[in-house]
Amino acid sequence: QGVTNFILTEKCKNIICMVGAGISTSAGIPDFRSPGTGLYANLQQYSLPYPEAIFEIGYFKQNPEPFFTLARELYPGQFKPTVCHYFIRLLKDKGLLLRCYTQNIDTLERVAGLDAEHLVEAHGTFYTSHCISSTCRMSYSLEWMKEKIFASLTPRCEKCQSVVKPDIVFFGENLPPRFFSLMQSDFQNADMLIIMGTSLQVQPFASLVSRVPTNTPRLLINKEKTGESDPFMSLMGLGCGMDFDSEKAYRDVAWLGDCDEGCLALAELLGWKKELEELVKKEHAVIEAQSGQTVGVGAGAGQQPAKKQEQNPSLEKEKPAAKKEE
Repeated sequence: QGVTNFILTEKCKNIICMVGAGISTSAGIPDFRSPGTGLYANLQQYSLPYPEAIFEIGYFKQNPEPFFTLARELYPGQFKPTVCHYFIRLLKDKGLLLRCYTQNIDTLERVAGLDAEHLVEAHGTFYTSHCISSTCRMSYSLEWMKEKIFASLTPRCEKCQSVVKPDIVFFGENLPPRFFSLMQSDFQNADMLIIMGTSLQVQPFASLVSRVPTNTPRLLINKEKTGESDPFMSLMGLGCGMDFDSEKAYRDVAWLGDCDEGCLALAELLGWKKELEELVKKEHAVIEAQSGQTVGVGAGAGQQPAKKQEQNPSLEKEKPAAKKEE
């Protein structure tokens, strides 16, 4: 209720959302680490030396076929945005969203109506593609890449015949320059931080929670608590993570459960629930009219019943720490 009250005040004008795979699971896109259904648990068919190899740039340059075989299953356009995506859209429509920082590469934020200005795709996107040759770097569209992938062809540059890769960030690559150019000013100006559906295990994305001012409220909507300060580091005065339970806790709140249900609960407290449900129904109707699917509203409304979860690996890209591009 305290979070709700603050959002409705004049003091709250710039909300940042940090999101991960958990906001897309109800659309039929499992996360990376769930036993039996996560991406890494379902890559045996690709005969990889180890699961992470499918997203390593060195391996991709030598053997791109496994990635493009996988890409046919997880290609954008097969899923509907979830309640979480449309809650973020609602924040934008109400003039409250400063930026959405996403780890996901499924482009569902764009489908839900977020424009490029309000979006930082920290781990890249399928939306554009480039030739991997450093002397060429020719750009290709989403439709061009889709045509090649679904024709079972390894996409090759029309100019130099090198492989063309979607602009998702592979292991061994830097994060997009936009991530580094915006994060400092964005987080310094944040009035509230809402974190949804991410384990906060991957750097440098996870460290963003510590970049907001010390008086900025932070709300976590997730299945479990995450991003908490290391106790030893806290004793040394170096803890910058989330603090939900200690005697010194004063600004961090955790809502534990399904992300869609969390957004609906928050929307209800804000008096926005009906508006959110109508937005989901309206936007899904446009998508479903093109694919013959059934309209659904509420938690899990993005679910695609024809898709088995284990056949649609996660589109949240997990990345190691990346160096800032100058």
